[in-house]
Amino acid sequence: MRIALIVLCCVAALCGAPAVAQPVPGDLKVHWDAGAADCQAHPPRPLQVHRYDERTYILRESLCQTYEGPFIYLLIGSTRALLIDTGDVADAKQMPLASTVLGLLPMVNGRRIPLLIVHTHGHLDHRSGDVQFASAPDVSIVGTDLPQVIAGLGFQLWPHDVAHIDLGDRTIDAIATPGHYPSHLSFYDAATGLAFTGDFFLPGRLIIDDPAADRASATRINDYLRDRPVTAVLGGHVELDARGQVEPMGSNWHPDEAPLPLSKQDIAGLPQVLASFNGFYGQSGRYVMYSQARMLQVISVAGILLLIVIALSLRWWFKRRRHARAGHP
Repeated sequence: MRIALIVLCCVAALCGAPAVAQPVPGDLKVHWDAGAADCQAHPPRPLQVHRYDERTYILRESLCQTYEGPFIYLLIGSTRALLIDTGDVADAKQMPLASTVLGLLPMVNGRRIPLLIVHTHGHLDHRSGDVQFASAPDVSIVGTDLPQVIAGLGFQLWPHDVAHIDLGDRTIDAIATPGHYPSHLSFYDAATGLAFTGDFFLPGRLIIDDPAADRASATRINDYLRDRPVTAVLGGHVELDARGQVEPMGSNWHPDEAPLPLSKQDIAGLPQVLASFNGFYGQSGRYVMYSQARMLQVISVAGILLLIVIALSLRWWFKRRRHARAGHP
């Protein structure tokens, strides 16, 4: 009897029983608010909420509130929920993030389920909203410094292992993707097949301050995703227009914005894109890559050189003026 059961299991496997459960697709057909050419005259809603499915929400802060226009993701499980990033606006009067997110959480036995807040990385446009949740009950926030990320999520061998966030009947995997930021994380949700990549990979500028780490991260996340279904790759911003051109830096108006979702094929091509990066500035197709830290260094050096030139010029001018007053030719 036992042998017969083993044979039946083997036959079922050979007949194509899937090794990985296929995610149930949700709704990614959404038109994001474009901001405004004149935000004072035509202010849009401060926060747009899109329901991907009954337990997954995509939120975006208005371009008029912050030209960064960051995306925020809420994933709800049976025992707790996960919020990925808190955006760029701290003031709850300007940006009702906490009240909106907490209002989306289900009640169990008369009590709202707990919320865990994590971040793709520590830049202010992804964590400024933390203060809105500071006094809320049943809310935990994982910091963005590398020791806080490792301890808070339970990494054992950063950056090589994967941390698991248990939401009850839903587990979110956290993958180390440093390069843009030392403790940068990407997340994968098997229930939806969605990958959340923050500023590591997005339809826009790829700011790379550690090229070696970024290339290693591109290999790591592709190794992780290779045998997993990926419905879409969702980044932290949209900075391209529909033609693939970079939106103007600091613009509050994106009238013809590119779609947010990228594909598994897109991220599979990332290692090749990064191979052309020289550590300072580069462009590969629609991807513009640069090191913000190195650009700031160059600007600083250029500023110092300019001050030196100005100082020497002034010294020469005052010296010549003194000579002229003294009657020297």
